[in-house]
Amino acid sequence: MLLGLYRGFGRLAPPVARLMLMQRRLRGKEHPERYCERMGKPRRDRPDGALIWIHAASVGETQSVLPLIERLLARLPAAHVMVTSGTVTSAQLMKKRLPAQAFHQFVPVDCPSWVQRFLDRFRPDLALWVESELWPTLLTETARRGVPAVLLNGRMSQRSFRRWRRFPGAARQLVGTFDLVMAQSADDGERFRRLGAARVETPGNLKMAASPLPADPAALAAVGRAIGGRPVWLAASTHPGEEEAVAEAHRTVRRQFGDALLILVPRHPERGPAIAGDLRGAGHAAGLRSAGDAPGRETEIYIADTLGELGLFYRAAAVAFVGGSLATHGGQNLSEPAQLDCAILHGPHIGNFADIGEALRAAGASETVASADALAHAVCRLLADPAERRDRATGAARAVQGSAGILDRAMALLEPYTAALPQAPPDGRDGA
Repeated sequence: MLLGLYRGFGRLAPPVARLMLMQRRLRGKEHPERYCERMGKPRRDRPDGALIWIHAASVGETQSVLPLIERLLARLPAAHVMVTSGTVTSAQLMKKRLPAQAFHQFVPVDCPSWVQRFLDRFRPDLALWVESELWPTLLTETARRGVPAVLLNGRMSQRSFRRWRRFPGAARQLVGTFDLVMAQSADDGERFRRLGAARVETPGNLKMAASPLPADPAALAAVGRAIGGRPVWLAASTHPGEEEAVAEAHRTVRRQFGDALLILVPRHPERGPAIAGDLRGAGHAAGLRSAGDAPGRETEIYIADTLGELGLFYRAAAVAFVGGSLATHGGQNLSEPAQLDCAILHGPHIGNFADIGEALRAAGASETVASADALAHAVCRLLADPAERRDRATGAARAVQGSAGILDRAMALLEPYTAALPQAPPDGRDGA
């Protein structure tokens, strides 16, 4: 009943959805040239041969599947991989980091005619969805075409589970479209089973198996020269409301370390100029990377509002606060600083990465801070104690060492599906 109503509304929605897309385009939320892809109007043709479709919501999810994409293409060298997502930042990142024979498309808005047009054009042979985006029309239309579907790194929070339990029929129908659910954790897996998933496995969290974030050596050297020997700490992937807290903490840090530098990397880079304006209005000497500023001696807070450079700044700072965790967002990826020799701090709200958080806590590699005062105290202590910083970083590296097998287990579970794919393009063409 619920899905029928949703589908009926979707048939009537295109005029309204088209207007919303135009408004989002004007605000920079949709790609200025590619927004028609959101209406199921791709600008490219389907490549020849097997096509594996991976759908991921945004930056974090797309990054988590990059190692898997490389493994899939090594396993099937004649295949292609199409990655869909819904954000401009994820599209920009994929343009930089996708390997050969992989390409990005924006996912269509969940209107039946737009979804059908998208699927008719690309005709995927295998669909791999990432984490928790369950678009009803896209899922059911994919299943109707007989495309095998697997949920990768499936995440189902307790809150989402309670919400879906109110509509057991719809939940069963949606999760039942997946031939296999690979859950992040045993708790996630049990929730998917209770909602009606036919087969659930728990190979581990793919975000822990991701390669370390890259950094351009020349940019890293330039940042290092600009910082010099100053004490430096990082606030990574911050969300609205957290910038004020870390700036308040930094005032306290500078009372103990007068030349300390805070590098602030907002989760959404387009917020950088507004954050800079707010911090300058509050009396901070703030530099903005997108404006060409360097973290000079006069800079108190350096806002790194560029895309794809978080790995650079994790390498530049030995102490890292991971955002989305003082705000009630659920946290950002804690394995990223763990791979890059950081002593890790985070707020209490890390439900999106609870398993990684527990592994770091057990290794003595992270610390929870619930306020600006607690954050300032922890940063000061770590900046003053190189031995504790090294111990935390060593513990963090140890906590993620066991993640290498996650990718192997995921590939083994996918083997029946990849083995069934066409092994070469028709007529011996290369599919380029």
